[in-house]
Amino acid sequence: MEITKATATSTLAAAIHNLSLSSLSSTIRPRPRPYSHSGFSKFPLVSRPTSLTATCSLPNETTTSTTKVAGADTSLQVKKRAADLSPELKGTSIFLLGMRGPLKTNLGKLLADALRYYYFDSDSLVEEAAGGEFAVRSLKERDEKGFRESETEVLKQLTSMGRLVVCAGDGAVQSSTNLGLLRHGISLWIDVPLDIVARGMVEDKTQLAASESHSEVLEQVVATYEELRAGYATADAKISLQNIAVKLGYDELDLVTTEDLALEVLKEIEKLTRVKKMMEEAARPF
Repeated sequence: MEITKATATSTLAAAIHNLSLSSLSSTIRPRPRPYSHSGFSKFPLVSRPTSLTATCSLPNETTTSTTKVAGADTSLQVKKRAADLSPELKGTSIFLLGMRGPLKTNLGKLLADALRYYYFDSDSLVEEAAGGEFAVRSLKERDEKGFRESETEVLKQLTSMGRLVVCAGDGAVQSSTNLGLLRHGISLWIDVPLDIVARGMVEDKTQLAASESHSEVLEQVVATYEELRAGYATADAKISLQNIAVKLGYDELDLVTTEDLALEVLKEIEKLTRVKKMMEEAARPF
C-alpha cells in the first residue's frame, strides 16, 4: 500500500483522536514552518515517567524506602524543570534520534507527559498507515524507494504540527530531505551503548527470528549504527547514557532511570533555547 499524503494525514488524525486529551492543556494544531535563523533549529513540549530498566533487588526495607523517596524526588524535579522550560519552548516539537529501543520510547513518553505534549513514534505511524507490521515489511522489501518516501511523508505531517515529542525512526536520518525537516524542531541524539540496545532487542522476541543469538543481534546493531551515526550526529545535542551514569556516580548503566535521562535532556534543551534567544537578540537592529 502506497502511503500518500492523504493516508499519512488520516493516520495521524486517527492517532490523535485516540489519544487521551484530558491531561493536555491545548489541542494539537498545524503550525507554519518556522524560519530557521542561521541554520539554528526551533524548539517544542511532552508523557509519564518510567524507569529505564528494572532495578536490582534491594537488601532491606530501609533501602527500598530510600530508593522510592529518591525516585519521587527526581520525578518532581523533572516536572518542575519542564514547567519552567515550557514558556521558552513556545510549542516547538522535540525529535528523539538514536537506536530504537525501550529507553528512547520511555524517555519520549515521560517528556511528553512532563511538558504536556503529544507523543508519537514515527515508525509506528508508518506501520499503521501501511496496514500493519507485515504490510510495511513487504513494502520495504519490494519497494525500498517507496518505503523511504512513505517515511518522509509521515515526517512531513509530524513537522507541520507543534507540541509533539516524536521518537523518530531510522529513516529520519537517512536523507537530506528528512534531516531538513528535523530542523523545524529540536533534535536530540539519545546515545545508548550498543550492547544495551542489542539486549533490549533479544528480550523483545517480536523483533527477532527465534534462532538469533545475542552476538548475532549485536553484530546487526553495530552495522546499523555505523550506517546511521553520521545522521545522528546532525542532532542539536547528544545525550549519552554512559556520561549520565558517570556524572551521577553510578557503577552500572542499569541504575540510570528515565527521570535521570529526562533531566539531562531538559538541561540540554534549556541551553539550546538560551543560545537561540541570544542569537535572536543579537540579530535585532539597534
